[in-house]
Amino acid sequence: MVFRGTITDAPDFDPTTDAEALYNAMKGIGSDKEAILELVTSRSNAQRQEVVAAYKCSFGQDLIADLKYELTGKFERLIVSLMKTSAYHDAKEIHDALKGVGTNERCLIEILASRNNRQILEMVAAYKDAYGRDMEEDVIADTSGHFKKMLVVLLQGTRDESGVVDADLVEQDAQDLYAAGEEQWGTDEAKFIMILGSRSVTHLRMVFDAYEKIADMSIEDSIKNELSGDFERLMLAVVQCIRNVPMFFAKRLYKSMKGLGTADNTLIRIMISRSEIDMLDIRECFRLAYEKSLYNMIKDDTSGDYKRTLLNLCGGDDDLAGEFFPEAAQIAYKMWETSAMTKVQLRPTVRPAPSFDPAADAQALRKAMKGFGTDEDAIIDIVAQRSNAQRQEIRQAFKSLLGRDLMKDLKSELSKNLERLIIGLMLTPAEFDAKMMRKAMEGAGTDEHSLIEILVTRSNEEILAMNAAYKNAYKKSMEEALHSDTSGFFCRILVSLVQGAREEGPADEERASADAQELADACNAESDEMELKFMSILCTRSFPHLRKVFQEFVRCSNKDIEQVIRNEMSGDVKNAFCAIVRSVKNQPSYFADRLYKAMKGLGTDDRALIRIMVSRSEVDLFNIRKEFKDTHDVSLHEFIQVETMIGDTSGDYRKTLLVLCGGED
Repeated sequence: MVFRGTITDAPDFDPTTDAEALYNAMKGIGSDKEAILELVTSRSNAQRQEVVAAYKCSFGQDLIADLKYELTGKFERLIVSLMKTSAYHDAKEIHDALKGVGTNERCLIEILASRNNRQILEMVAAYKDAYGRDMEEDVIADTSGHFKKMLVVLLQGTRDESGVVDADLVEQDAQDLYAAGEEQWGTDEAKFIMILGSRSVTHLRMVFDAYEKIADMSIEDSIKNELSGDFERLMLAVVQCIRNVPMFFAKRLYKSMKGLGTADNTLIRIMISRSEIDMLDIRECFRLAYEKSLYNMIKDDTSGDYKRTLLNLCGGDDDLAGEFFPEAAQIAYKMWETSAMTKVQLRPTVRPAPSFDPAADAQALRKAMKGFGTDEDAIIDIVAQRSNAQRQEIRQAFKSLLGRDLMKDLKSELSKNLERLIIGLMLTPAEFDAKMMRKAMEGAGTDEHSLIEILVTRSNEEILAMNAAYKNAYKKSMEEALHSDTSGFFCRILVSLVQGAREEGPADEERASADAQELADACNAESDEMELKFMSILCTRSFPHLRKVFQEFVRCSNKDIEQVIRNEMSGDVKNAFCAIVRSVKNQPSYFADRLYKAMKGLGTDDRALIRIMVSRSEVDLFNIRKEFKDTHDVSLHEFIQVETMIGDTSGDYRKTLLVLCGGED
């Protein structure tokens, strides 16, 4: 194994000298924290153990006990944890996850899914030595069901590490996993546990590729469809670690710092446990997946001596580097390859209602709005649980049977966000998109993010239908409106997208290599020339083709396409090109991020929330839900409940959004 850590053995190491330096840093009134953190973070774990032993020999005192006495808070936790061996540190983390009221399942998942056989066996032995208890017995006592069974399998530390792959067994395992899940009603969890818990990493990577060909979806999507709760999270973590351990930890680090408050235990555990193994790769994966370097995220999210220690463990700021480490370039290249192979099965949350009767629905809606007061519940139950095609039939039946315009009646009876949401659902997708484009451009100021989101994510057919609906409703073309309300190169990008003329079909490998080279060459050109070249490729090629282009861009430039855009461009042009790249990578993930940004912080961007929930409910909102939960560690359902509570005093707006959401993950 090639180690790619940020902490290595210090040259000219003398444990006795280090022990004396630490003793001097702690004697007298106050401690020299800077000296302590600089020394501890510039020694490998093996060297720290020698310092611990030398300290006891020289001063007859326990170094860890002295550090605990002199230091406080998160800084103390971090320094003391660094002084323990990896096995004892993992053992303590497992013990802390199990003790007291409630179990920290995410800690159990992270450690047991990511450690190799040797690390697990050493951890189990350290646990027995430190606590006089059997780790397996404690895990069994504190967990349950299939989650418990998989943890026990992982605790054995018996995963095949031979490296030998049997092609026939690969096919058999892929077929068995398919038969255990997608092919049947219900799931054979034992089969998932046996295969994912025992086969080698190399073998399972080949199984996952074979599975995609059989099931026409990734193993991750199947797990999300078939499993639930902590068992689902554990199996997804195992798959992520099989595919790419550094990316797994990059995601865990991001989740530990985003939003309000920092999950310091997670942050400390990962920074310590990976600092001598693969922190360089984790840093690159972090920069690949998110908008900033790990270094800068730590810098913005922590403070004081605690921050300085974490930054030393991180080892450097990748936003300054601009290019990949050689090994990280291989990871990025493989990620695009995996993205290109993955066939995502788009799943809506709203489907056509069975036994549908448009006349009965029309009569029920009229009854809900007739007389004194409005029955909002009845309106919500009908409108939010019919497909858009069915709603159009209800609109027609309402006019035919009652001689009234349903849209006008709804507008007069409902108010605020509930009215906007219900009306949005009653419009056709083309009418709704046209209205959202109009709203983004009318009045003072333009909502550029909305323009980008709609034009980047709609198909040619949807864009052309939206253009026609816009012309019909507002008596001018969408292109004219964009010219009136936007300017410069951003306007040119939007006009290109609004043509609805993006190529369709698979990647052309030879042309993709040529496109990638043109983009790489353009990075050295003047700003205007660079933006023009990026537009000519990003706004016209098919998404499957662009996946291949972005993969080849890594090979010929040693850079990530999104990072180049963020570093070299600015403003709305940067945002538009980044939105294209993110949609090409993973469109449900792009929408999950848009939903998160619409609700987090002070106040909710209700227009964005309504737009996405309405437009995606019959396309891929189930996929978006799963990406939301995976990225933000909270379900979309729960997030909507909490974030819309303040502004929605009646609860009807929130109730409608939750019906569209389709369930709790």
